[in-house]
Amino acid sequence: QVQLVEAGGGLVQPGGSLRLSCTASGVIFRIHDMAWYRQAPGKQRELVASITSGGTTNYVDSVKGRFTISRDNGENTVYLKMDTLKPEDTAVYYCNTVFRRFNWGQGTQVSVSS
Repeated sequence: QVQLVEAGGGLVQPGGSLRLSCTASGVIFRIHDMAWYRQAPGKQRELVASITSGGTTNYVDSVKGRFTISRDNGENTVYLKMDTLKPEDTAVYYCNTVFRRFNWGQGTQVSVSS
């Protein structure tokens, strides 16, 4: 059974940084195109960054230049480095494949506030 475990969230001031991690188990991680999603209160879950099995990355416009997605296939882990955080980045962050193939993990809360 596939399990996704997200970590690294927290409370940070505007302009601050966080690095999220998501570790997968029970899956051949390296073959999957992975993504980070976020869901703010009262809003739909949205994809914010993706990385293919070959390492090609893509970002939604609102995070371009501020977020960096990366992966370590040896550790079955995908990362999201978030810089210059804004209050509107506040959300629960999740990882999954780009096709939302696996059951969702518990997510990790990111709160940006002064």
